[in-house]
Parts: sequence; structure tokens; C-alpha cells
Amino acid sequence: MTTLVPLLLLGLLIWFWLDSARAREIATGICQAACEQRNLQFLDQTVALRRIGLRWTQRGIRIRRLFQFDYSEEGVGRRDGHVILVGVQLEEFSLGLPSEADRVVPFRHKPPDH
Repeated sequence: MTTLVPLLLLGLLIWFWLDSARAREIATGICQAACEQRNLQFLDQTVALRRIGLRWTQRGIRIRRLFQFDYSEEGVGRRDGHVILVGVQLEEFSLGLPSEADRVVPFRHKPPDH
């Protein structure tokens, strides 16, 4: 019984390490494909884990990971985006740009005073 607990902990640690490596590979692939589709440069060819937590889903509890990545438009500047995976399923992908609704600035034409 006393040797079973350390073995279970070691097994859990190995599983978590392998699952994290798999999630990182998936996130890197998502970012690389998205940047290629948008003619962006995927800088450093990697993602960085920024946050980890748990999420309840219909299939049970899953690990939720937030990865950050850097990209560049036409080789000028450095922007950051993020990918959120729940388990190994994509929950959110963002280039960190404002949405179309956020870019719209209302224009009110004021007629000239005569």
C-alpha cells in the first residue's frame, strides 16, 4: 500500500507531462496554420503557456490551458495573440486585434450653420 501511492503520483505526473506536451503541439499547429492562412509570420515557431486551470464540460472535467504566441505583419513589429484549449479541443483563438464592431467609429455629420 505504501509503494502504491508514490507510483500513482508518478503515473499522474507522467500523464500530465505528456498531456501538456500534446496540448502544446496542438496549439503550435493551430497558430502556425492560422498565421499561414492570414499571410502572417508566426514568430519563434512556438507558444508559451500563460495560464492553466480546470473546466467542467459535458464530458467531465478537463484541463484548460491559455497559450500566448507572437506574430508579425509583413515583418514589421511584434504582436501577440492567444489560444485557449480545453483538453485538446480549441475553445478560442485570437490575434489580439479588435473585432470589426470595435473598429467602427460612429460618424455624425453635423450640418453647417447658416
